[in-house]
Amino acid sequence: MRVRLDHLVCWVSDQLASLHFYEQVIGLPGVRAEEFREGKAPFPSVRITPDCILDLMSFEAMRGVDEGTGVHGSAGHPVNHFCLAFGKEDFDALKLRLKKHQVEITGTGTNSFGARGIAPETIYFPDPDGNVIEARYYE
Repeated sequence: MRVRLDHLVCWVSDQLASLHFYEQVIGLPGVRAEEFREGKAPFPSVRITPDCILDLMSFEAMRGVDEGTGVHGSAGHPVNHFCLAFGKEDFDALKLRLKKHQVEITGTGTNSFGARGIAPETIYFPDPDGNVIEARYYE
């Protein structure tokens, strides 16, 4: 069976602020960002990999029925965190951008197991809504 993660959805209070964070601080390219700014898309996304995106969904959609999907609210299961794997140079650049934007690194780790084996270094930090992100690199 061939299965891939297509997308994740994060609930956010300010979609534009979150889009700015994921584009400018983390460095992920926006998807439908201009369409969202122009009012032509209900939410923006950012690209994680060529075949996986992160949707930035307004808390307002959680309160009612999402007209795009017909889904009522949240699945009700909180997510502990999600992890983004970078190359070493991009990981180091991310740490500098976090410092520049005064985003606190709330946790660190070494020799952490993940999808591609053991990562020598990991960091954890929140997005503007408190969603926890882990960043790592593999050698």
